[in-house]
Amino acid sequence: MGDVVLGTASWTDKTLLESGWYPSSVRTAADRLAYYASQFPLVEVDSTYYSPPAERTVELWRDRTPARFTFDVKAFRLLTHHPTSPDALYKDLRERIEAGDKNLYLRDLDSRIVEEVWDRFLGALAPLHEAGKLGGVLMQFPPWFPISRANKDYIAECKRRTYPVRIYVEFRNRTWMSEKNQAETLAFLADLDVPYVCVDMPQGYPSSIPPVLAVTAEVAVARFHGHSEKWDSRSIYERFGYLYSEDELRDWAPKLRWLAEQAQELHVVMNNCYQDYAQRNAGQLKQLVSLADGQPDRPPSGIHQPHPGGCQFGASTGRKADPGPAKGSVPLADLDVSQPEVGTPKHEPSPSRRNQIGADLAGRNPGQWLGDQ
Repeated sequence: MGDVVLGTASWTDKTLLESGWYPSSVRTAADRLAYYASQFPLVEVDSTYYSPPAERTVELWRDRTPARFTFDVKAFRLLTHHPTSPDALYKDLRERIEAGDKNLYLRDLDSRIVEEVWDRFLGALAPLHEAGKLGGVLMQFPPWFPISRANKDYIAECKRRTYPVRIYVEFRNRTWMSEKNQAETLAFLADLDVPYVCVDMPQGYPSSIPPVLAVTAEVAVARFHGHSEKWDSRSIYERFGYLYSEDELRDWAPKLRWLAEQAQELHVVMNNCYQDYAQRNAGQLKQLVSLADGQPDRPPSGIHQPHPGGCQFGASTGRKADPGPAKGSVPLADLDVSQPEVGTPKHEPSPSRRNQIGADLAGRNPGQWLGDQ
């Protein structure tokens, strides 16, 4: 089984600091990160979504954590097509574009400005990458980013730009993981050797993505957003203020074990960041996963294949598996499984990934629907 690296999406949230999770002796920024790193081997940095980090800040993250600690870093919002306040841009770039007060989108900017933003954002992460502490960059795309050839091209572009740093892709537009497009999406990501981010989140909203388990690269990623009834609130604490019950986490433990069986490494992030909810649940889940009775040879109970045509690892293209008959399934001929002409990436999916993961998944559909939760 691959390593399970588990943590939360914050160590500095104000409600966490007020919750009492940190001992009273932990008072400084350096102490907080050191204490967090003594509890969990992974943290996701979400502040980088709102504004790019300074390289000196990243150096401090590196210096305040042990050798085997891992940072996953969320991409700056401009780079994932989210509206961006001009104040979040680098000052000299802001002056060059005369942005005014309106939010900016990537499409609004000259290509030279876009190049600068990419170069500076990635350059600031260099201290973590050079120290072997940068797990990857989370590209969380917005609800207005549907499945399309142009958007597939952009994901491929992101992969090329960040190389050799890995990206993880999380969707918030349902078209990517609809029954019609799920196989196409997973095959596309597998062909790029880009991890699909499995999510647990509220269902029934425009941005809802079903809880699909899938491994599309040697690293697998799962993020837990909770099940708040106020998912459409503008308040992040109302959206993510959800404390998982132990029964909910116990149900997830064998599923995470199954993901870990298919990958070299599994990153699990609790993003229910309100007070100490994420830290408490991460601690519980860490214990439950270590005790779970894994089933490496088959998906855990409660998971079933919705239809044929999922990704087949081990093949030279990482494309669709042999459909075969399945009761109530969607015929492969009815699926849109075309691939975009995205050009040649800077590096192909590694042979080691295909050999190690492909041996377990050849002929199996890694896109698995979980039961309603």
